[in-house]
Amino acid sequence: MNKEQKNEVVELLKSKFSQYSNFYITNTESLTVEQVNNLRRVCFDKKVEMKVAKNTLIKRALESLDSEKYAGVYDALHGVTALMFSESPKEPAVIISSFRKANGKLEKPVLKAAFVGNEVYMGDNQLTTLTQIKTKNELIGDVIGLLQSPAKRVIAALLEKGKKEEAGVEAPAAE
Repeated sequence: MNKEQKNEVVELLKSKFSQYSNFYITNTESLTVEQVNNLRRVCFDKKVEMKVAKNTLIKRALESLDSEKYAGVYDALHGVTALMFSESPKEPAVIISSFRKANGKLEKPVLKAAFVGNEVYMGDNQLTTLTQIKTKNELIGDVIGLLQSPAKRVIAALLEKGKKEEAGVEAPAAE
C-alpha cells in the first residue's frame, strides 16, 4: 500500500468517525471467510457499516480528528481489527451476540472496545452491558409512557366514578 492509498483510507475512516457517533472495534481473526461474509451481510441488513483497516491507519484517522477524545480506544488497536459503525449505540453489540449464538456459541468476533456517546467501553466483558443500552427512540417511548401514566390513572378514576354515579342514579329510578 503506497502513501497515497494510505491517505485515502485515513480520509475514508475520518469521514466514518465523523459521520457516526458510535463505533465498535472488534477482532474477527480466526473466523472463516464464510463467517466473515455472513457477519457483513447481517451488518448490512441492520444498517451497520463494517470496515477492516490497519490499526496504524485507524489511529492516525482518530488522532487527526481529536486525539484526546479517542485516546481511550488506542489500546484496543492491535491484532486484526474490524470496525462497526452505527447510528444505534447497541445494534453492533446485538449483532455480535446473536452472531456468536447462531454459530455454535463462538467467542468471535471479540469486542475489543466500543465508543458510544463519547464513552469508551473496553473489553469483551462489556458486550452484555452494551446490548442493554437503550436507543433514543426507546428512551423517548419510556418518557412518553411515564408522562401518560398519571393521566391514564386520572381518566380511569373519573370513568369509574362516572359509572358508579350512573349506577347510583338509575337504581332509585327503578323503584
